Amino acid sequence: MHTLISYIIKTKVSIIIPTFNNLEKLKQCIFSLQIQSYTEFEVWIIDGASTDGTIDFLKTLPSKFKFISEKDNGIYDAMNKGIDLAHGEWLYFMGADDKLFSNLTLFSIFSSKNFDDTKLIIGNVTYDGNQNFNSSFSSKLWIKNTLHHQSVFYKKTLFKTRKYDTSFKVLSDYHFNLYLYNKKINHIKINETIAICGAEGISKNYDWNLYREDIRLKIKNSNTLFTIFFWILGISKYLFRTLNKKPASK
Repeated sequence: MHTLISYIIKTKVSIIIPTFNNLEKLKQCIFSLQIQSYTEFEVWIIDGASTDGTIDFLKTLPSKFKFISEKDNGIYDAMNKGIDLAHGEWLYFMGADDKLFSNLTLFSIFSSKNFDDTKLIIGNVTYDGNQNFNSSFSSKLWIKNTLHHQSVFYKKTLFKTRKYDTSFKVLSDYHFNLYLYNKKINHIKINETIAICGAEGISKNYDWNLYREDIRLKIKNSNTLFTIFFWILGISKYLFRTLNKKPASK
């Protein structure tokens, strides 16, 4: 049984945060939202039935911060639940270990700009403040994931007939972005750093399952004639990462 705190408002942005037993980092994430000077947003925290005090913390938050807490089928199942609950025109997905870049982040994007004909607003991210990632919505997506979900605001209408494919446990956001690229979705790139991302997400494990998903999502979005090429590319990337892996510190 889940706890549901909900009210319907007209809002510009819905921020969706999947989380599970990550209370301390979630608090920092929430704080980065509480200090935003722009206020036309709601937050949905999709908790996977945490047992570390997360629920007690969520109950203390203002009504702008809504949540459900129940077991789910992984991060993308949680994100899909957030999509169904969200009321905003734009959707933004954060991990519990992510933070918005500054208190002016949402204000600088949504306070005066007109995005009526745009489906994706693409900015940049940084990892723990010392590794900048310049997002790209281009043919480079066929080689590697150049568009992390923390750098993108998605028009909610993009999810009207399609959500995240939960058969992908690590790279479903990459799969969805590649699908959007193939559809030539209208987008705009802005010169804004949107988020400071945690460096410990599930896509940072670099095990074989990651590369197997990478291969499968590319095959699924392309002509089967490229199957061999994507296998060679995926295996090469896996071997390169394995051979250059830094030894664990003692």
